[in-house]
Amino acid sequence: MEFFSTAWWSALLAIVLIDLVLAGDNAIVIALAARSLPKALQRRAIVWGTIGAIAVRSLMTVGVVWLLKFPGLMLLGGLALLWIAYQLLANGDGNAHDGPVVDTFWGAMKTIVIADALMGVDNVLGVAGAAHGSFALVVIGLLVSVPIVVFGSTLVLKLVERFPIIIQAGAAVLAFTAAKMIVSEPLLRAVFSDPGIVHTAARWGLYAAAVAGVLGAGWWRRR
Repeated sequence: MEFFSTAWWSALLAIVLIDLVLAGDNAIVIALAARSLPKALQRRAIVWGTIGAIAVRSLMTVGVVWLLKFPGLMLLGGLALLWIAYQLLANGDGNAHDGPVVDTFWGAMKTIVIADALMGVDNVLGVAGAAHGSFALVVIGLLVSVPIVVFGSTLVLKLVERFPIIIQAGAAVLAFTAAKMIVSEPLLRAVFSDPGIVHTAARWGLYAAAVAGVLGAGWWRRR
């Protein structure tokens, strides 16, 4: 993927949108992790927790990008991402989190790092799929996602509350990214990769079915 090409910019836009819609729960838990600390320690815990979160998420994302090179894992990753997209809509009204309670600096920092690692799996998988093996986009995705998660809880919640269409758009992007991962699966090359009209129709049919299926299932679940 060439730098600053149309494909590069569209992938970057997808990564930013994925980061935005998947950051909410992570940000809430992390913001609450240090709430019992003295004011003087809260910022230190969040800053150093952010550094740890960046390191852990970097390793996770690079690991996922590397793993997706193995046959069969693009298909599994795509199916997992479809489920994540559905859950984003099905749980869109989610309940408020009480959040972990800690009263020491190291306890808060550990909670921030562990929470980001455990709750960031969906984000990592989405970014890795949208990046299509481009480590430059992975790095940009990390630079965008971690500040949103750690510092942007209030902003994310206000944006989603004011513009609910962000959740719908994010789920559609995740579903489309999942379909592109499935199409890119080496084991399915004979079905999707040939330039013939049948294979082209199969590709675009899968894209449409993934997006429509996720949005439709999410709408039905919320009803």
